[in-house]
Amino acid sequence: MSPLRQKWGWVMYDWANSAFATTVMAGFFPVFFKEYWNAGLDPVESTFRLGIANSLASILVVILAPFLGAVADNLCRRKAMLLAFAFLGMLMTAGLYLVNAGSWQLAACLYVFALIGFSGANIFYDALLPFVARRTELDRVSALGFSLGYLGGGLLLVLNVVMTLHPVWFGLTDNAAAVRLSFITVAAWWLVFSIPLMVLVDEPDGNAGNLTGAALLGGFRRVWKTLNEIRQLRNVWTFLIAYWLYIDGVDTIVRMAVDYGLSLGFDRSSLILALLLTQFTGFPAALAFGWLGGRYGPRTGIFIALLIYVIVTVRASLMSVPMEFYLLAFLIGLAQGGIQALSRSLYARMIPTGRSAEFYGFYNMLGKFAAILGPVMVGWIGVLTHSSRVGIVSLLVLFGAGALLLMKVKIGREYD
Repeated sequence: MSPLRQKWGWVMYDWANSAFATTVMAGFFPVFFKEYWNAGLDPVESTFRLGIANSLASILVVILAPFLGAVADNLCRRKAMLLAFAFLGMLMTAGLYLVNAGSWQLAACLYVFALIGFSGANIFYDALLPFVARRTELDRVSALGFSLGYLGGGLLLVLNVVMTLHPVWFGLTDNAAAVRLSFITVAAWWLVFSIPLMVLVDEPDGNAGNLTGAALLGGFRRVWKTLNEIRQLRNVWTFLIAYWLYIDGVDTIVRMAVDYGLSLGFDRSSLILALLLTQFTGFPAALAFGWLGGRYGPRTGIFIALLIYVIVTVRASLMSVPMEFYLLAFLIGLAQGGIQALSRSLYARMIPTGRSAEFYGFYNMLGKFAAILGPVMVGWIGVLTHSSRVGIVSLLVLFGAGALLLMKVKIGREYD
């Protein structure tokens, strides 16, 4: 049995890095990028610039993820590479504090590298799960990580929201100064709460090597070998396709919720409140899904989460009053952490433990491809039918197809 200290060291990293996901990615950066670093610019153009930054970071991670995983497994340095990418994310996030008004190019550049650091570290974080938890513990440990992430990220976001609403309480001149300081608090939070992972989680067994040209070449070779192997492993391949379909629908729903809130005339503070509702609902919900996965199996828990997302999709298509936006945020909070945690732990049951980083590299690559098909489908069907409500309902196809493929997956390692 893995020592308890290793489990807690591992899950605390979710508490640490979720500050970036909530305060920076979902909370302050999109708004500040538009209102401070692109002040006076047409909102459509500033949105385009932000979209380019997000897309560039995603493309780079998609390209690098399988290769980085292969190199980490080859060198037995998953933890070391996790920390290297995490430090990159922390440094770039803190650097946003120094960016002056109007300097959107520098802000976008720092944000892209912060996203690469955040996403790259998550590859190796996921890859450590099979080493810190036994097979029977995977669901609970994975869910505990997401649960603490929701709580930790939500708590820091509350502090940062209070800072922006009442900057004088913190000796700050205005809310712009408070937002800039929030980037420092995220970097500090991320660093401090990464210490348990640094200290308590042992590097997986193996002969650690050095990063040389031969190691990099070996990483490229292993990527192609693993890709061919995944295609031969029918259950792994089927699960990855199913995961891509339903997580695409999940990510699209999250983005549509914010868009709907704006279309209903919600102000910025209301959107932040809805985000907080999702965060604090996600804390107990992720724990509950961890119990469900341990008791009835991760696939059952994923099906329950997909059912909730079907309800979310239907409710979004019928939304007519602003208060329903909060109901939508609550339902998303119920399911989001659970479907992420159980997908991660189910995948851990199906892959070779000693090569977890490279297999999770492909898993995270598909995660970055998510929300590509969904938005296009919603927009295209909306245009054809002249109804955005029908476009949203089309997401049921993604959830249904993902669920059908998931039913065909036999949980277990095909090479044992």
